[in-house]
Amino acid sequence: MIRILGFSILLLSLFSCSKFQKISKSSDFDKKYTAAVAYYEKGDYYRALQLFEQVAPLMRGTAKAEQLYFYYAMAYYKQKDFLLASYYFERFARDYPSSANASEALFLAAECKYKLSPPFTLDQTPTLEAIQAFQVFINAYPASPKVQQCNELIDELRLKLQTKDFTMALQYFKMEAFEAAVIAFTNLLDDYPETSYREDAMYYIFKSWYYYAKNSISFKQDERYSKALTAGSDFLVLYAESPRISEVQNLYDQIMKDNINKNKLN
Repeated sequence: MIRILGFSILLLSLFSCSKFQKISKSSDFDKKYTAAVAYYEKGDYYRALQLFEQVAPLMRGTAKAEQLYFYYAMAYYKQKDFLLASYYFERFARDYPSSANASEALFLAAECKYKLSPPFTLDQTPTLEAIQAFQVFINAYPASPKVQQCNELIDELRLKLQTKDFTMALQYFKMEAFEAAVIAFTNLLDDYPETSYREDAMYYIFKSWYYYAKNSISFKQDERYSKALTAGSDFLVLYAESPRISEVQNLYDQIMKDNINKNKLN
């Protein structure tokens, strides 16, 4: 029974291949287009794409061209080839701005870029491109119900960028490159004022200034301890309920005490 079933499946597969080859070699482009749509609707995107590619050049400027190119982009999307799908969705939105599918194409182009955004440890150029693509959609269709989703995805992507920047700054701190750590944490706060990493960043800015001053030559210590005190004061004011408050307060008091004793000796 299993052998018979396997043979039947093989015959069906051979027939299907034979039918596709016959259509592919046909000079009837309307028939090819109809078959491509049928393959697409059955979920056979590989064959659909092959036929769409054959008929696309001859259908430019016709009534069917618009739908064909949308199907073409969607077939890549369904195959999870998001790089090509994004390209063809953007092209569709540009070439057919008055199409009923233009809005959907522009959103899907951005969504494809979102799906191409890599983990935060890798180069984030695709993430920046995805943010820009969602912003393009929002600017083009500000009344769209998808705007809220776009903003939520932008926030998610921006958090990924912040995580990368914070992780890099923290690595500088762990490597005892304290000046670089101060610069990196400060840039994070400047670039993302509302970041969820603000408390952590301010804590490490304070400690970085402290260790940077402590490891400096004597005539540069006063200025750097002063910056540490400023950073510590900012943290104490803004995060009075932080579990780190005692640590920061003790270190702040120690800097003040050392400076007072140093001034007495001078």
